[in-house]
Amino acid sequence: MQDITVNELKKRLDSDDNNFIFIDVREPYEYEEFNLGAKLIPLGTIIQAASTELADDKDAEIIIHCRSGARSGQAKMILMNMGFPNVRNVLGGVLAWRGEFG
Repeated sequence: MQDITVNELKKRLDSDDNNFIFIDVREPYEYEEFNLGAKLIPLGTIIQAASTELADDKDAEIIIHCRSGARSGQAKMILMNMGFPNVRNVLGGVLAWRGEFG
């Protein structure tokens, strides 16, 4: 599935179109410093989460972000390889968000 820009994500978050699972794959200390309201699932636990808490949402749209887009890109590939077809990475991550929206 095609990745998503921070502008597209903001439109989705600001609207009633929140029919997706929103995941932050950064570490807890990063999440505590600044977050967008996504569910925290650090990259190191994404495989376990895919088998447990995300297992029932295999066909749902999943939007993943991190600091810059690198870890969330890895998480996207992991989930897609585990059979999750609708995974999107937030391009540029939190750095892009803060650059665009402060």
